Amino acid sequence: MAAKKHIVILGGGVGGLEAATQLSHNPHVTITLIDKNNVHFWKPSLHEFASGTISEKGNLFAFNELAKRFGFSFIQSTLETIDRPNRTMTLENGQTLSYDTLVVALGSCANDFGTPGAKENCLFLNSLADATIIHDRFRSLIERAQLTNEPVHLGIVGGGATGVQLAAELCQAIDNTPGLGPETRRRLLKPTLIEASDRLLAAFPPKVSEEAQAQLEALGFEVITKGMVSEVGCGYIALKDGRRIDSNFPIWAAGVKACAATSLLKDLELSRSGQIMVTATLQTTKDPAIFAIGDCARMEVNPVAPTAQAARQEGRYVGRIAIPRQIAGKAPTPFVYTDRGAVVALGQYNAWGMWPSKKEFGGHGLGAKLARFIHEGLFRQHQMSLSGLVRTLALTVKEHLRPNNPDLNGKEDETKGH
Repeated sequence: MAAKKHIVILGGGVGGLEAATQLSHNPHVTITLIDKNNVHFWKPSLHEFASGTISEKGNLFAFNELAKRFGFSFIQSTLETIDRPNRTMTLENGQTLSYDTLVVALGSCANDFGTPGAKENCLFLNSLADATIIHDRFRSLIERAQLTNEPVHLGIVGGGATGVQLAAELCQAIDNTPGLGPETRRRLLKPTLIEASDRLLAAFPPKVSEEAQAQLEALGFEVITKGMVSEVGCGYIALKDGRRIDSNFPIWAAGVKACAATSLLKDLELSRSGQIMVTATLQTTKDPAIFAIGDCARMEVNPVAPTAQAARQEGRYVGRIAIPRQIAGKAPTPFVYTDRGAVVALGQYNAWGMWPSKKEFGGHGLGAKLARFIHEGLFRQHQMSLSGLVRTLALTVKEHLRPNNPDLNGKEDETKGH
């Protein structure tokens, strides 16, 4: 009987975990998943964790529990070095592993494009730890503003989905905190959103961009488009046109680049943003024993956008089709991405969707409710694949009957799991 092939997966985000769970059905492999965190989280919800509008309780998934449920091994660590010719790697914790096939799913982070002062003065939203830092800073600033009547000058750089959704969720956190509300928000929060291109949400139709900007302006945001940031200093954001925006709470949510750990694979072909270049079968261009998926990978032809939807499809393809065929001595069939549309939700205030045809919906009435329903449904679908139908339904009902109320008055909401 042939020895089982050892599949190592670097990164337990949406794509990496999808690959692991799909491969768990294959009797010809053993699987080791490596991640620096001890829990898996749905990255599109990071802005909600950052604002405190959803609880971490029930929405984080311990890798050790997932490993038992799906039959893979889990190591909490990061890659230190890799020896591709001998197919071995050393981890930060000192362990050495051999592999037959490696799946790199290290994700991405915001790209500050080398803007002076951005790294030193801005907060970023790349990880669960970042979300906690933003949440704690937000609470302390709002508490101080209540005592001093000096408003918080929020400055968000980036008008993509992350930036606009975070903007709305931070407003919602104040609106839903007992004793605060919209009037207090308008007094305590002076927010600005800065986008370098000529409109927000460039991936959506122009009508959605216009309506989203109008919604943010109705919430009190000054929305600046065509605003190129030249510097982020202590207490300000400077633009190339000479404007200077006061900000004691700057958050950088612009641009996408591969996780810094991909630099450890620098002998592979990388894109300008550090993504690993892959073929139509998601194998790296220089080593067919290594697959790269999700935000850290870029296809040579017809690249797909760095979204959770794409990462999940790529993880499923690698685990269900490409690696099984490779093990069987067959060439993998090319990966085919299926665009299922997109949604963006500005908290409780509004939501929009875009069908695969690129036709938009939402912005008011039933359309907005449908977009918000789909937005939550994408997470619930992922949650159900990890926790099962019964637990997902129970948690969904509980959260809707007793929604998480952020508390920015100095007492932590008992449902929040910081």
